[in-house]
Amino acid sequence: MRFSKVFNVVGCHVGGEVGNVVVGGVGDVPGDTMFQKRLYLENKRDDIRQLLLKEPRGSMIRSLNVVLPPTHPDAAMGYVIMESEEYPAMSGGNTICVATVLLETGMVPMQEPVTELTLESPAGLIKLHCECRDGKVLSVRFVNQPAFVYHLDAPVEVEGIGTVTLDVAWGGMAFAIIDAADLGFELVPDEARDLCVVGEKIKTAAAEQLKAIHPENPQFAGITITEFTNPLRRENDTLVAKNAVVVSPGRIDRCPCGTGTSARLAVMHARNQIKPGEKFIHESLIDSRFESTIESLTRVGDYDAVVPSVAGQAWITDMSQVGIDPTDPFPLGYTLSDSWMRSGATS
Repeated sequence: MRFSKVFNVVGCHVGGEVGNVVVGGVGDVPGDTMFQKRLYLENKRDDIRQLLLKEPRGSMIRSLNVVLPPTHPDAAMGYVIMESEEYPAMSGGNTICVATVLLETGMVPMQEPVTELTLESPAGLIKLHCECRDGKVLSVRFVNQPAFVYHLDAPVEVEGIGTVTLDVAWGGMAFAIIDAADLGFELVPDEARDLCVVGEKIKTAAAEQLKAIHPENPQFAGITITEFTNPLRRENDTLVAKNAVVVSPGRIDRCPCGTGTSARLAVMHARNQIKPGEKFIHESLIDSRFESTIESLTRVGDYDAVVPSVAGQAWITDMSQVGIDPTDPFPLGYTLSDSWMRSGATS
């Protein structure tokens, strides 16, 4: 066996969603902030994302997190999130995976019963409250950067569908949020492929027709993701709802989506459906759950905003070394339209 490069990867999932963590092999990444490091990886070292996420080594049904030394003195570690087609500024599920891997592998010391931790994401500092017992992380609650609403009840013309009314909110990514019933969906597993096809069409149309420029960092991406929602219901005085998030190039997020939960909390607060401190449980298409709340209120630029916290649990699944043989015909992987919605090969 001969490898020209090797990456040490810890496999992890949260609520069924794979968020693997690269703990070695990347080396130094230039940048004075984690966002600058994210830009460097995207523009100069995108081969890492392609190698580890595209076939034959990877899959579209996963995300990746590169652990890096922090640039902020308050952070124990930094991380850059990589998905199939983009580098999100923030991801809640991936944050829970990163924290779990750091603590359970001993890269960051674990304190039982609670480890208070700060990580540096490309979106900024993320504070975490990690409940731990017998070397296992039982729950990770992260306090997200502020979430806010760009548009409420915005009409969007979608090819082949017609006029769709949706909300657009920032929760670490900019979400197009649609009532699933308006398009005939119940949010059950059998609808997954149809949700992806429709969701990608809506995302593309919304991104073309609606502005979503972050007031504090215009380099954050605009609308790149779609969230279908079911109505709120009450369970023992707790708000509960199901959602299905479509991640490009067209797959369902297996977990309830931490940034999607944050964005939905912002919309719910804007519609007077939830108060700060009130519990909200978000369900995924496979019935995994995140618990969330609004910690406080603030403003981001000219927008009223909420400070959300979201909690979930992750599990380590495997540890591996992923490499590339210098004679491999697919050093940057490939995609096929049977699963990736479109084809492409890079050598």
